[in-house]
Amino acid sequence: MHVTHLSLADFRSYASVEVALEPGVSTFVGANGQGKTNLVEAVGYLATLGSHRVSSDAPLVRAGADRAVVRAAVTEGERSQLVEIELNPGRANRARLNRSAPVRPRDVLGVVRSVLFAPEDLDLVKGDPGERRRFLDELSVARIPRMAGVRSDYERVLRQRNSLLRTAAVARRHGGRGVDLSTLDVWDQHLARVAAEVLAQRLALVAALAPLVDGMYERLAPGGGPVGLEYRWSLGEDGPAAEVSREKLYEVVLGALGEARGREIERGVTLVGPHRDDVLVRLGELPARGYASHGESWSLALALRLASYGLLREEGPEPVLVLDDVFAELDARRRVRLAELVAPGEQVLVTAAVPEDVPGVLAGARFAVSEGRVERE
Repeated sequence: MHVTHLSLADFRSYASVEVALEPGVSTFVGANGQGKTNLVEAVGYLATLGSHRVSSDAPLVRAGADRAVVRAAVTEGERSQLVEIELNPGRANRARLNRSAPVRPRDVLGVVRSVLFAPEDLDLVKGDPGERRRFLDELSVARIPRMAGVRSDYERVLRQRNSLLRTAAVARRHGGRGVDLSTLDVWDQHLARVAAEVLAQRLALVAALAPLVDGMYERLAPGGGPVGLEYRWSLGEDGPAAEVSREKLYEVVLGALGEARGREIERGVTLVGPHRDDVLVRLGELPARGYASHGESWSLALALRLASYGLLREEGPEPVLVLDDVFAELDARRRVRLAELVAPGEQVLVTAAVPEDVPGVLAGARFAVSEGRVERE
């Protein structure tokens, strides 16, 4: 799979820009603040319906505009498609495929597949659990697009259950009459059912990723491993194995919710479930978070993304690989190792402040980015 044309209207710093792309390596070179990351961010948005830099859509719309449009022509084998997403902050976004009638954005997930590595990914190792949960869930959607709907359902049920718990907690603190909690059993069942699907995918994903991450880390930092991944539960017990049935997961989550109910009513929030889990990244015998050096953390984050790339390549169309301002953060040896690993990719998009940061093995198309213009050199 590769993107043959990228078109942006009122996206970030671009009032309008058209970029023709081709297979192989394409490098966007420009000083900081000129808009090169905005280009690859747009590709990532088409693939994930989110940005790797901000948590909401509003900053993606150019100042003074009320909407933005991201459009890409994508080729996979003999098939070409045109996918478009219209970003409408404060209102529902819309999507189109091959200029058809508007559909929900999640209905076009899978048309563009990408794996993006950026400086922010250091948080996959050093950051809070939410970063690692997001990593797993976005990769789950890339593998199985329908998981976007499952995630949405989980978040909706969780919000409604939390609302009921908060109301009960406030009433209890103020000595008022008790809130009717008769519907909590129903919400527990809804939450456990959707949680079981989320957990099944996460467990399978961690099991599939673990050997790939270890192998990628060895190639980036020979002799520095081994690397291990372990799913950490909020359920108060050792979690079931990756191959456990969804029905068993449903029973485990439902039981944990029952055990935590008193504490949840007191605190007004759901205390167990996928939204509170984590992934332990281990380097040798120690957790990477808090023990890995800066260089080791960079290599671990890269290994996680490259393992994701390898997994998606094994299971379907090869994704677009994006390296956003990565080489400047690496020493010379790691630059060369990374470049040699990614050079064979069907399409690799690279951003850099100066061309000297990009190893020569990544020869290909080069674009100069400056003051809202993107020109091929």
